[in-house]
Amino acid sequence: MPKSLYESLGVSKNASQDELKKAYRKLVREVHPDKNPGNTEAEARFKEVQSAYDVLSDPEKRKAYDTMGTTNGRTPPGGTTFDFGDFDLGDLFGGMFNRGGAAQQQPQRGQRGNDVEVPVQLSFEDAIRGVQTTVPVQLDLACHSCHGTGAAPGTAPVTCPQCEGRGVVATSQGLFALQQPCPRCHGMGSIVETPCPTCHGSGRERRTKRYTVKIPAGVKDGTRIKLRGKGEAGYGGASAGDLYVVTRVEPSKIYERRGDDLVVNVPVSYPIAALGGEVEVPTPEGAVSLKVPSGTEDGKLLRIKGRGVQRLKGSGQGDVLARIRIDVPKKVNKKQRELLEELKKVGG
Repeated sequence: MPKSLYESLGVSKNASQDELKKAYRKLVREVHPDKNPGNTEAEARFKEVQSAYDVLSDPEKRKAYDTMGTTNGRTPPGGTTFDFGDFDLGDLFGGMFNRGGAAQQQPQRGQRGNDVEVPVQLSFEDAIRGVQTTVPVQLDLACHSCHGTGAAPGTAPVTCPQCEGRGVVATSQGLFALQQPCPRCHGMGSIVETPCPTCHGSGRERRTKRYTVKIPAGVKDGTRIKLRGKGEAGYGGASAGDLYVVTRVEPSKIYERRGDDLVVNVPVSYPIAALGGEVEVPTPEGAVSLKVPSGTEDGKLLRIKGRGVQRLKGSGQGDVLARIRIDVPKKVNKKQRELLEELKKVGG
């Protein structure tokens, strides 16, 4: 009776994933080739453990194995026991679930076009106010000569004789019949006998298209704007992919952005900071007057509500935060010096 995968790991059929992992790690430590150099039995046991864990650790593979494979020495329904000893289990189950392989890399009939990402450079001012701009994009689009069929003008693709238009062929592996993309038409279901001279039968050509994109007010560096259906053309009449315009915003020389708020340094003289007064603060919508309370310290943030960045999600705007910077003069005239000396005496 062939050994089941559960027996290879020394666990029951009802073992949890944690139990499988624990048993696998223990066995691997015991039979690893590095720990048993030259021991062919240990090497074979190591491969057996690896193959068993590869299947049982994957829920889909494990379900298929429980249905079709050896089950702890018991015979599955129908009275047939399947011995997987001569197969590479990873390849067998990988084929069943359409994982890997060169054929999978070929475009399939009805396959959606690829998404495309393109950057757009914006000034800080354009980012917070919004702007409409034109973005050039290089795309694989349907050939203008054959309109995506791949066949020369006046001709058309014909049904693939190998798969009879299905796009897949069945291959036998013992008791299994597995489907895979047709090697003749690469899953398209049709072949081109007279290729289009423009695209050489691919049905696609590289072209530059220009799209007008409306950049909403308030975008940040790295904001992705989706243009549905403006990506690369699909295969076999499938829909096109999407275009993502990614904003690259230049830093501002005046503002520091914090979410939807803008921080700006505002120089204030010592008398205004000490006694209070008003200063002009720049905002994206123009300068506004700000009242500075008496006794304001250097670095204090004073908020001007609703003068920041437009919120992308939701309504309204952020705020402008005026960071007070006490402006200490490098030079003073005679009168200023006398007053400062007097203040020095009074203040102690």
